[in-house]
Amino acid sequence: MVAEFGRYLRFERDLSPHTVRAYLGDVNALLDHLDGRLEGLDIATLREWLAEQHGAGKARATLARRTACARTFTAYCHRRGWLPVDPGLLLGSAKAPRPLPAVLDQRQAEAVLEVGSTGEPKELRDQALLELLYATGVRVSELCALDVDDVDRERHIVRVLGKGRKERSVPFGLPALRALDRWCIHGRPLWVKAGSGPALFLGVRGGRIDAGTVRRVVHARLAQVEGAPDMGPHGLRHTAATHLLEGGADLRSVQEVLGHASLNTTQIYTHVSIERLRAAYRQAHPRA
Repeated sequence: MVAEFGRYLRFERDLSPHTVRAYLGDVNALLDHLDGRLEGLDIATLREWLAEQHGAGKARATLARRTACARTFTAYCHRRGWLPVDPGLLLGSAKAPRPLPAVLDQRQAEAVLEVGSTGEPKELRDQALLELLYATGVRVSELCALDVDDVDRERHIVRVLGKGRKERSVPFGLPALRALDRWCIHGRPLWVKAGSGPALFLGVRGGRIDAGTVRRVVHARLAQVEGAPDMGPHGLRHTAATHLLEGGADLRSVQEVLGHASLNTTQIYTHVSIERLRAAYRQAHPRA
């Protein structure tokens, strides 16, 4: 049953491997609560299970995911005829908290990107990926999946395959283009191996770069900037979105750049900009 549900999530819902892994863990936990008997699954049991999770101190984000998983699972079981009714329809949606993300101000962003280079391949690669992360706001998984042919140098556009295998085109500026050219001309050829394939960014052994390496690069560069918050690649994504809005970009355009399915997800960045505006006002206005 769990295996079939996993195949449904992977091949019909086309969820990411991370989400599938998390949902299957949640389903196994729910079935453990039921002692493996699906017949006892009703709304009271679902609420009891979630109440136990809450009592155990699970985070609200975890409870929200497990609620969503339970609703997906019961709907699937009902369609397969394993449950006479779908109890998940009566289950309320738990809302995860949405704290404002930490972002760099423009001075800090410039300091992160304006670091001298000796021309070593690693420095060229790191500079190129940092420039592209900030210029486009792509996710770290999207960055790692980029191929050389995904970069359109003439139009200054990168083709990105995002969540749900949705493709989008994201523009980038001249600094990112120059950094990419330096990496592709002077750095990447020195690391290319037989198994490198078309990957745009490579590791030191010639394989496609992984997310862990990108995170280490971002953390290391931010540590060199005084006052900069410690954050990973997603922090540069938040920063890019915030700076776009502060520069006058409309919310729909930012949604397209980030590849958000819902405008509600993008709206959190308006709160970030407002908070920064309030901080500047309090600091500068004599009657703030």
